Amino acid sequence: MIEVQHLTKRYGSSLALDDISFQVKKGDILGFLGPNGAGKSTTMNIITGYLSSDSGEVLIDGVSILDDPKEAKKRIGYLPEIPPLYNDMTVQKYLEFMFRLKRVSLPKKEHIDRICQSVSIEEVRNRIIKHLSKGYRQRVGLAQALLGDPPVLILDEPSVGLDPAQIIEMRKLILDLGKKHTVILSSHVLSEIQATCDKIVIIDHGKIAAAGKVDELTGVGKGTTVIRLVIEGREQTAFSALRGIDGVIGVTKLGETEKGCYGFTVESKKDIRRLIYRAVAKTDGSILLMQPAGASLEDLFLEIITEKNHQTGGLS
Repeated sequence: MIEVQHLTKRYGSSLALDDISFQVKKGDILGFLGPNGAGKSTTMNIITGYLSSDSGEVLIDGVSILDDPKEAKKRIGYLPEIPPLYNDMTVQKYLEFMFRLKRVSLPKKEHIDRICQSVSIEEVRNRIIKHLSKGYRQRVGLAQALLGDPPVLILDEPSVGLDPAQIIEMRKLILDLGKKHTVILSSHVLSEIQATCDKIVIIDHGKIAAAGKVDELTGVGKGTTVIRLVIEGREQTAFSALRGIDGVIGVTKLGETEKGCYGFTVESKKDIRRLIYRAVAKTDGSILLMQPAGASLEDLFLEIITEKNHQTGGLS
């Protein structure tokens, strides 16, 4: 659905993008990450046709954004970090204006009604935009991006400035949109990316630093499995039993979780769940919790960026 091929972009002597390539397949929700100055905004501006590249190509559903921008842009709905709202208009008048501006050919009333319902702004349609909360303004901005039913949605920091309850609502909304649209989501809220996205691309110093499925990159990406346990019994006895299991690389104590119960993480190079049950049973202990404990996206991000900065001598 989206193909980014060998993009390069310079600002004078500064190389903003250095031959980057990635794909987003139909129905994917892709998280696009990177520190400030990494090239995220430049990439998204090129994808949406707001900026040209020095070399390379972007295809939207097979249509080149450079060779046929008008046709490619029909396939894109874009929500920038600051939504392009006219604050003195009502929500209804604004959406009708954007409907005409985008030259949408669908039945106007039915189409706008459906979009307002999908982003839950029906109750504020007749209110002036400047009087709306930040959360509602974000939803109105998202509604304009949905006009025309574009197959691709590009969302730049959609949760910025929202309170925790609004962030949860926005997350649910993006997940729903992902059922019908291909989505690229840029955000600094890494926990939201991990909860929302199927795949991620991390860019740093204008290059792709990591790309792939979220669970693969944060879970067993280094060939090991980490399991979190809570065991009822004697802490040191359980610790010794876990360390003695064949295939265990390391065991970490997490302390007492409740009276008489202790947490551990166990790292191994193979599936040792059955061996854990047997080892703990021999100590007369009880396993109260056993679950995968992959690294967080924050851990992965910091590891990659720190490693890159060691190689380049710091942030640019």
